[in-house]
Amino acid sequence: MRLLPDLGPARDRVGEAILSRVAGPEGPANRARIHGAPGPRWFGPDRPVRRVHGDAAMFTGGLAALLLQSLHPLAMAAVAGHSGFRGDPWGRLQRTSTFLAVTTYGPADSAQRACDQVRAVHESVRGTASDGRAYSASDPHLLCWVHIAEIDCFLRAHQRYGAHPLDAAGCDGYVADTARIAAALGVPDPPTDQAGLARRLAAYRGELRATPEARDTARFLLLRPPIPWPARLPYAVVAANAVSLLPGWASRELRLPRIPMAEDLLVRPLGTAMTAGIRWAMAPTRARVTSGRV
Repeated sequence: MRLLPDLGPARDRVGEAILSRVAGPEGPANRARIHGAPGPRWFGPDRPVRRVHGDAAMFTGGLAALLLQSLHPLAMAAVAGHSGFRGDPWGRLQRTSTFLAVTTYGPADSAQRACDQVRAVHESVRGTASDGRAYSASDPHLLCWVHIAEIDCFLRAHQRYGAHPLDAAGCDGYVADTARIAAALGVPDPPTDQAGLARRLAAYRGELRATPEARDTARFLLLRPPIPWPARLPYAVVAANAVSLLPGWASRELRLPRIPMAEDLLVRPLGTAMTAGIRWAMAPTRARVTSGRV
């Protein structure tokens, strides 16, 4: 009888490569510290935010969120002028992923401290957009836009590609959970259910448009990502599925071509398969657990 090959070592290598990109070289140590630290948490183990933020669908949702967020001209101006995403895109991703991990899974005091640190950074992010309007990253109106665009994309991605999509009550619970984080970041009266989220998104529609900076950012993220060539094809699948998550008006503003039949027959099935592959690679194996590398 022919024995199947042991794929555990290969899976460990792929999973560790993904984790090092997303969470940085200290990712495994940070993950162990965040999950292992004693103390009460903002969210219990059964809360929807833990399911959504712990699923591989976040890769697609996160990229979609960046594209959608860019459509507010003042938010885009703040990113273009201060984030350094072009010079250090992986560093920005790693800081964001660490923040999400701490606030979702870490002790309550660590979560609050992470939010306080972000608020302190926001206080120094201010300037003038290309249309002459002043912006400030601590502006509650802009903070709210960034928050709702992000959680809408995260939730859309989870419901389409997540291993265990939420029911209607779970979706409302996710919006309510993330409102806890948003409030700590300075968002006034964040939405607490899906209906409230939809209303808030619609209220911003008149302010949203694709500036040249937004379209240039979309080209950078989708066509010129700073990743090795062997990873370009998997990334292209994630990118195509991120675009497919956007509302039609958003992709038209960014001049991102979409073919509905191709999305249904090719893009989404490939996205489901790619997400499942990432999930498989990043699942803890017995070897990683016993060696303390998880």
